[in-house]
Amino acid sequence: MARIIAIGSGMDEAINAASVILALGRPVAIPTETVYGLAADATNPAAITSIYQTKGRPRFNPLICHMANLEMAEQHADFDPLSRRLAEHFWPGPLTLVLPLKPESDIHPLATAGLDSVGIRVPVGFTGDLIRHFGRPLAAPSANSSGKISPTTAAHVDDDLGGKIDLVIDGGACEVGVESTILKIEDGQIRLLRPGGVSVEAIEAFAGMAVERPKVAGTAIIEAPGMLASHYAPNATVRLNVTSVAKEEALVAFGATPISGEADAVMVLNLSPAGDLAEAAANLFDYLKRADASGAQGIAVVTIPDHGLGEAINDRLVRAAAPRDAEGNSA
Repeated sequence: MARIIAIGSGMDEAINAASVILALGRPVAIPTETVYGLAADATNPAAITSIYQTKGRPRFNPLICHMANLEMAEQHADFDPLSRRLAEHFWPGPLTLVLPLKPESDIHPLATAGLDSVGIRVPVGFTGDLIRHFGRPLAAPSANSSGKISPTTAAHVDDDLGGKIDLVIDGGACEVGVESTILKIEDGQIRLLRPGGVSVEAIEAFAGMAVERPKVAGTAIIEAPGMLASHYAPNATVRLNVTSVAKEEALVAFGATPISGEADAVMVLNLSPAGDLAEAAANLFDYLKRADASGAQGIAVVTIPDHGLGEAINDRLVRAAAPRDAEGNSA
């Protein structure tokens, strides 16, 4: 099983232990403000391969490369003026920018799935400190088996991948709880590739322009993580926008409105009794995992408002509920 080091017991110990494993070309599970990531040296092909193997992740699905700061990011990608403005305003934070990869960058093509672009973000807290100490960018998708519910605690990581990795850094529960927002600037326009921890409304307010949203989830060319039609999926089937719940289902609620049948549900978990979307986002993956572990045949989810962080929540729920074939792949 993986060794678990809590940041609270010593930041230096956690950074040094993680750096040793990373230098060996092996992945480490690390906390970020969004979800826990499975991090490895983005310049080392063997290390990147270990991420794909550990997760069972398809290699056509690119990885986000995390940087210590904007200066490090500039060594690897070309920034147009609008991307730079967005980076300067929202970094460090839960925003990923897909940018042209510089020819001289030593990020390995395995991390970008062979694309001539790279997804980059600068995370808050421990991961940024680790990257500064390690001195190289870290490729870090979510620290879970591919396609399954993303982890927001060290225990989530240990339950899923603990037998496959050497080290988990425990930074407590993730503050944001959903992955980063992913944007790409094309012809001066902002394209949303994945909603996430920075709301579209906040981006539009800062940029002074509309953000172009994908027309249909899961139909676009894979340019960034989180674009597969089926993703973030529990083992149980998921029903969305319910007004009633069956006895064999677990209910994931939101707000104070009662739902028909909830007294007889296998389990009731309320993302935010007060109707707070930030609280709901922080609880989303943990509650889906708990509902899935309850033994319920299905998970019924009430309607979640689609503004602010609700857009990211609904994106994850739609992908969690997407049809899968007999082997659990998207249909």
